[in-house]
Amino acid sequence: MAALEVTGATVEVGGTAILDDADLRLNRGEVTIVIGPNGAGKSTLLAVAAGERRAQAGEVKIDGVALGDLSVAELAKRRAVMPQDTTVAFPFTVREVVAMGRTVWNDRPGAADAVAMEALETIGLAAFADRAITTLSGGETQLVAFARVIAQITPVGDSSVVLLDEPTAAMDVAHAEATLRTARLLASQGAAVGIVLHDLDAAAAYADRLVLMHQGCVRRTGTVGDVCVEALLSEVYGSPIEVYDHAGAIRVAPRRRFEPA
Repeated sequence: MAALEVTGATVEVGGTAILDDADLRLNRGEVTIVIGPNGAGKSTLLAVAAGERRAQAGEVKIDGVALGDLSVAELAKRRAVMPQDTTVAFPFTVREVVAMGRTVWNDRPGAADAVAMEALETIGLAAFADRAITTLSGGETQLVAFARVIAQITPVGDSSVVLLDEPTAAMDVAHAEATLRTARLLASQGAAVGIVLHDLDAAAAYADRLVLMHQGCVRRTGTVGDVCVEALLSEVYGSPIEVYDHAGAIRVAPRRRFEPA
């Protein structure tokens, strides 16, 4: 049984299906990455999976239980979500923001702070604990949001579901790589991890399974080798994509042609 399963999800806006009969399966101990061009329905599918967006058709289950049959508290203990927009308007400290992920657990005094610091250490941001969140860069704010997700699902186990929507969008290369490595660490601890990502090469490097979306539909699901096919990616993205082997790893990059000046 999948840790989280979306079946036949359809979302319509103004009579247009932005998500059309889409399926998503997140398995324990795996990183599943959803890829596709802008407007493909990736974030909508993740929002439906999280229970944050209502679908006109389809169902979502966690451990075989429909999302609607879980209380808000039960759902918060089973799955944590990092949305694209992680803006915090008030000058809470970084530690306070991360500790908010523990609200549903009703920790004893001091325990939430301890878990928050552990999460900040995991992502390499412990030195920022007493900084105001409003003083951080966009990438640093994303890291704090990721730490809050980690705090929310601590202790990580095979009942944990982690959903990350473009978690590395504003990050530099080092922090983006560290974030994806940490996502793999969570999976190695038993969590089912679902990520929406635009970086095809990073997706190929870190995914156990890929879900390729196009025009609201799931075009193909499978291993990296199943999905990273030049002709398929080039068609879906409307631009030449090169897939090649480098030191035994699948690499993905745009095929660039430069016109002479």
